[in-house]
Amino acid sequence: MRWTDSGKSRQSARVSLLGVPLELGAGEAGSVMGPAALRTAGLPALLGELGHAVVDHGDLPHPAPVEVDMAPADAAACRNLGHIAAWTRLIHDHAYLMARDGGFPIFLGGDHSLSIGTVSGIARHCREAGRELFVLWLDAHADFNTPATTPSGNMHGMSVAFACGDRSLRPLLGDRPFVPVRAENVHLFGLRSIDPTEREAVQARGIQVSDMRAIDETGVSVPLRRMLDRIAGGDAHLHVSLDVDFIDPGLAPGVGTTVPGGATYREAHLIMELLHDSGLVGSLDIVELNPFLDERGKSARLLTELAGSLFGRTIIDRPARRIRVA
Repeated sequence: MRWTDSGKSRQSARVSLLGVPLELGAGEAGSVMGPAALRTAGLPALLGELGHAVVDHGDLPHPAPVEVDMAPADAAACRNLGHIAAWTRLIHDHAYLMARDGGFPIFLGGDHSLSIGTVSGIARHCREAGRELFVLWLDAHADFNTPATTPSGNMHGMSVAFACGDRSLRPLLGDRPFVPVRAENVHLFGLRSIDPTEREAVQARGIQVSDMRAIDETGVSVPLRRMLDRIAGGDAHLHVSLDVDFIDPGLAPGVGTTVPGGATYREAHLIMELLHDSGLVGSLDIVELNPFLDERGKSARLLTELAGSLFGRTIIDRPARRIRVA
């Protein structure tokens, strides 16, 4: 596959990278190395080659655990609760400031519990800026468990529930302002593994879902264009949260939660190209990359390529679209 470096002729963005070396929300060790692997795979350099001004803020330091004012039964159900709460508050503060600074934030993970902080920080900024936040969750899983429903206690499986305002998880953010995302503004895309209680909650809350059955029937472009058309025309901010397990494990094995039947190489790139064309994306998570489980950097290189497609790397030139900045 050959791309043109036509991004230089397109509108450039000021891109802010932040590494989040977090693995305590997952059940498998290793995602702490994810940010380093993405840098080694050339992500900052690629974005620069596409004409974007890249500022790498390095990795967040590991915070000390904090006390969490949560109901005892809920607290007991959450693994590493004090650590995850500390990470959530630290990530939230940085995500909010990065968005307020006016660039395009990219958060390099790290397990998917980091999105508890990124989405809440972006949501806080969007409320202040008068923008409506939408979230595209590219993931094999719904991540809509709560302390009352989680079968594992792993908090990377609770991120969407938190974002949509689950009361039992609210104490994770401490005294920071909390702006829940409207459930109908969240789209779970590529879903192929969900717990029974999650299924009930997702349907009851009215969250948009494009599972792999729907994608098999129509392709990725139909449901994605439908979502993008729905939010276009206003002052929307689309946050994309890309989990490695969204992609088929044959292509991206470097993740601890593999589920067969994920997105193909071309499907994943087409999604990123359509997102770029929309001009709606304003922030990005890249999560769950576990280099310890990868094959010679295969997954990190693919994720870097996908980020390139999101930022304008194409096979042939197409009409330029604006890149959303906060």
